[in-house]
Amino acid sequence: MARTKFNNVKISGLTTVIASNCESIDDEEELYDGDLDKIRRLKKTVGLGERYVVDDDTTSLDLCAQALERLVEGMDLDKSNIDGLIFVTQTPDYFLPSNSSIIHGKFKLPKSCACIDLNQGCSGYVYGLWVAHMMISSGTCSKVVLLAGDSMSRTVNPKDKASLPLFGDSGTATLIELSSNPLNSYFDLNTDGTGFGSIIIPAGGFRKPSTEKTKIEFEDGENIRSEENLAMHGGEVFKFATREVPKAVESILNYSGNSAKDLDALVFHQANKFVIQNIIKRLKNHDLTDVLIPLDTVSKYGNQGPSSIPSTISDSLRHDVSHSIKKMLLCGFGVGLSWASAVLMMDKIFCPKIYFYKKEIKND
Repeated sequence: MARTKFNNVKISGLTTVIASNCESIDDEEELYDGDLDKIRRLKKTVGLGERYVVDDDTTSLDLCAQALERLVEGMDLDKSNIDGLIFVTQTPDYFLPSNSSIIHGKFKLPKSCACIDLNQGCSGYVYGLWVAHMMISSGTCSKVVLLAGDSMSRTVNPKDKASLPLFGDSGTATLIELSSNPLNSYFDLNTDGTGFGSIIIPAGGFRKPSTEKTKIEFEDGENIRSEENLAMHGGEVFKFATREVPKAVESILNYSGNSAKDLDALVFHQANKFVIQNIIKRLKNHDLTDVLIPLDTVSKYGNQGPSSIPSTISDSLRHDVSHSIKKMLLCGFGVGLSWASAVLMMDKIFCPKIYFYKKEIKND
C-alpha cells in the first residue's frame, strides 16, 4: 500500500502561470449547432465557462518556466541551492530529452541537481509532491522544485463537443524543502490500470505511431476526433471519480488521524463542478461545514490537469496560505486511472496572485 508519512518537509512557495488566450463556451454556438439552451445547461450543471489556452508555439514547458521565474524572483532563491527538479506533464516538448533537463539548462541549475519527469495527469501534482518529499526525507536533497503543467488544449479536436470547452492550460512551480520544524505530511497513492483506456490519446506513440490513417477524423457519438486527439469517456471517468475519490478522502483522513472538521481546506482536482459536487455529496457523513472547498477554478480557467490543484490554491486560497497555517487535504484523480491524496500543512508560504503568460518576443 503506497502510504507514507513525512515529518521534516515543507512547502515554502507556489506560483501559477495561466495561458493568455481566453476562450468561452458562450462563443461555441457553432460547435453546439446554435443550441443556446444546451450551452446554458452545461454552464449551470457542469460548471463550464472560460478557459485559457496556449497558441501553437507555446508549450507546458514555457508556462512552467515562467512560473519558475516568478518563484525564483519572488522568493529571491539562490538557484545553486536547488538540488532536485521534478517536471509533471503529459505534454512534453519532446519524446526525449526530458522537460526537466531542458529547464535545468535554461535556468543554469547546478550539475548536482537531480532531474526527473513524471508522466502523470490530474493526480500528478500530489504524486510529484510525494516524490519531492521522499527525495528530501531520504537526505538526497534539501530544496526541490516541482513543476506541474499541461497544454492539453493542443491535443483536443476542435470539433469535439465533450472535450473542447473543458481543457485549459497552465504551469505551476512549487518549492519543497527540508524543515527544521515538525510538519507532518501524509500521502496515499492509488492506481487502477484496467481503466487506462478511459482517458487516452490512442495514436502518436510507439504502440501506434502517427500515420496518415491515424490523422483521419471520425464520429464518436456526438463528437468528432482522430486517433491522435484526446479521447475521454466521460461516463466511465465520472463513475470512477465518484466511486474512488470519496473512499480516498476517508482513507487519508483515517491514516493521518484527522476528521474532516480538522481541515481548513479540501482541494480537489478541478475536473468539473458537477464531478466535485457529486464527490462532496458522497462525503455526507463527514462534517464539512467549515471546510473551504473551492469549486469555481474550472469555470474560470478550465480543467488544467496536473496544475489544477496548485492553480486552485493560487486562485482561491492565496490569502489563507500566505498569512496563516492551514491544514489541507489535496486530492487528484484522472488519467491512468490514478488517484492520489495528501494531508499536509501550509505555513505562511509564498503564494502570489495568478500570473498570465507573457510570450517572449524573439528577434530574428
